[in-house]
Amino acid sequence: MSEENQTAENQTVKHMASVKAAWDKAPEGPEKATALKHYQAAENAHEAENDEEAHNELKQASRALV
Repeated sequence: MSEENQTAENQTVKHMASVKAAWDKAPEGPEKATALKHYQAAENAHEAENDEEAHNELKQASRALV
């Protein structure tokens, strides 16, 4: 893995951890369910090595929790 890819990987992992922590603290409800769907989509994108899509899904998950 190149250094650039490693940096993107680290940023994605940190972003995922941040969103997961916010999700864990959120009260139950439709917003949390929506955020979970986006978080799961981000996990799938991350596994497919599509960091841009992962970040987009994480942003949508964060918005759902606000």
